[in-house]
Amino acid sequence: MGGEGLFPLAADAAGGGSPAARQPSLLQGFPAQPPAGGPEAAAVDPVAAVLIESPLPHLDRPFDYSVPAKLADTALPGVRVKVRFNGQELSGFILERKGYQPGGPALVPLLKVVSAVPVLGPSLLTLASAVAERYAGTLSDVLRTAIPPRVAGLEKSYLAGDALLDEAKDPEAEPAGSPAAENHAAGNPAAQGWSAYGNGPAFLQHLASGGSPHAVLTAVQGYGPDSWPRLIAAAVAAVRSSGRGAVVVVPDHRDLSRMEEALLAVLPARDVARLTAEDGQTPRYRNYLRLLRGDAVVAVGTRSAAYAPVRDLGLVVCWDDGDDLHIEQRAPYAHSREVLLLRSEQESAACLLAAHSRSTELQRLVGTGWAVPVEAPRPVVRSRTPRVLNTADSFEQERDPLARIARLPGAAWRAAKDGLERGPVLIQVARAGYAPSLVCEECREPARCTHCQGPLAVTGPSSPPQCRWCSTPAPEWHCRHCGGRRLRRGAAGVLRTAEELGRAFPGKTVITSSGDQVKATVGAAPALVVATIGGEPVAESGYAAALLLDGDSLLRRENLRAGEDTVRRWFNAAALVRPASEGGLVVVTADDGTATGALLRWDPAGFAARELALRQELKLPPAVRLASVTGQRADVAHFTDAVEKAVELRRVGPSPLSLSSLRPATPGEEPDFRSLLFIPYGQAAQATKAMRAIKASTAAKRTAGPVQLRLDGVDVL
Repeated sequence: MGGEGLFPLAADAAGGGSPAARQPSLLQGFPAQPPAGGPEAAAVDPVAAVLIESPLPHLDRPFDYSVPAKLADTALPGVRVKVRFNGQELSGFILERKGYQPGGPALVPLLKVVSAVPVLGPSLLTLASAVAERYAGTLSDVLRTAIPPRVAGLEKSYLAGDALLDEAKDPEAEPAGSPAAENHAAGNPAAQGWSAYGNGPAFLQHLASGGSPHAVLTAVQGYGPDSWPRLIAAAVAAVRSSGRGAVVVVPDHRDLSRMEEALLAVLPARDVARLTAEDGQTPRYRNYLRLLRGDAVVAVGTRSAAYAPVRDLGLVVCWDDGDDLHIEQRAPYAHSREVLLLRSEQESAACLLAAHSRSTELQRLVGTGWAVPVEAPRPVVRSRTPRVLNTADSFEQERDPLARIARLPGAAWRAAKDGLERGPVLIQVARAGYAPSLVCEECREPARCTHCQGPLAVTGPSSPPQCRWCSTPAPEWHCRHCGGRRLRRGAAGVLRTAEELGRAFPGKTVITSSGDQVKATVGAAPALVVATIGGEPVAESGYAAALLLDGDSLLRRENLRAGEDTVRRWFNAAALVRPASEGGLVVVTADDGTATGALLRWDPAGFAARELALRQELKLPPAVRLASVTGQRADVAHFTDAVEKAVELRRVGPSPLSLSSLRPATPGEEPDFRSLLFIPYGQAAQATKAMRAIKASTAAKRTAGPVQLRLDGVDVL
């Protein structure tokens, strides 16, 4: 997964690169002589190779600066510095210290050391370089995600050797790795939960003995003592018993809270560091420094935690890799799963990729033999999963001929009614809001805004229709196709669904979980819990029943991963329901097919294997790598033509980015276009290297405009 080194050789740094790269306007100082008339240089290793924080791809390389004698003790590799570059004062990181090379021009001295804390260690530098290379990005962009913003007060405490524990942490807690901690981990009930999975006990034993196995875990239950947080916590406790650290990455803050709670149940509080931007700069940076100094040895957090500076790393864990929250929203758009895979290979650490379902990427790892599947045998699956009923099968169709067109068929209504007698009932809906889409009552054409052509929606029972894009009200709307003036709901959101269920079950409690009002947990009392996809709360003792609505709309999305993503969401919700032996029932309202069959059989691995086989036959991701190039048409054509000269690839496009691009552009506005490049894995390293070089060359020479380059974007196809 890695590739060739990111940085130029010493000969290139000394001026052996292209003439454009050696222009004084770009390089304020290249190696090799002390500055004439400047401050006295350090006596030992007076040259610092500095990576400048800049989004410009042609500046993605180290530049040499002279180290003044007064900064010799603090200007060490990994620290933040300020430098003069092209008449500006820019931030950067020192990558290394070295000696002068004779015959070179005079160097510009460092301006100052911003912080003496070496936040960029050698392992992080190697990992960030590999990520930048894999995604054809810049090292500066990767480090922006990997290293949190500094907090000066915490750095003073760090340099002084003061404790950086949170108030909630117990400084007197017993350190992990001691005999008592090992016994505590061995007696953890979650460790016993692995015995229900094939290869599970062997995986834990391998971790505890200091090994580095690779496993793909298909978890069965999402609540209770055998839930996925307990299983992962047991794996972390096992690797801690061998004296090594761990990194655990989850999609969102709700999963993070559950995971942290499970870890604190088996490890001393001082060992665990939580890393997420949602906690704010101070707590995040405090925990980063704790990991950097070795006070904490287990990092748990969202996607940026994949870069956490854990010492003696023994295990990396990614939960629910199919969730798009694992994708960084800034360039180079790296996926935390791939970051952890690179790190596992780099540091020879064990790797655990876990989920209730299985993505095609994980199936590919299992198919190649890189990872071993950890699955529950069929008897265990039958004893721990709910009964699944599909309202679109032939039996239900005979009982209820209108079940195919009804949003809440009779079987679903009966399941909710019976479930409310035993506990909470989960209703999963596809859309948030009240009526997120409207159509014409006469011709059923989607209702569009007359100003921006955006979709119209209704936010409440008494609210007028308004545009979802520009928020312009449309009280006098009329259809541009048939002239009709009456609107009807094209889809019901979570609020409308909750309103309808409240009328259908008078006197019952209705709880909604969506948008910015997502609930983490619900009690055991009977209630209707209406949640959008991904916002399902966890019931203390499991749900009595679950209704998975809007299945057809999810499966019919124009997306390559519509089926895979829908199955993942169904399994995540169904895993929160009690077993069939306790009356647990899941009702799915979707046409019978491969996706519903996988849920009925509770066979996520079989569905993933079938999907991967189809992708391999069609040469679509993840059977190949995908690069999307977006920008002005001429710029996209220039970039893709240059790539095809370096590597022979299959190209599709350029084509308009969206249907809105087909409309006449306003004066001075040009639509964006996109080209897709399908890259065999054998050519991936060569292709990404060529893409990085083309981006740098184009930016330096300004031969074309910039383009957005994304590799392996799951939302592109």
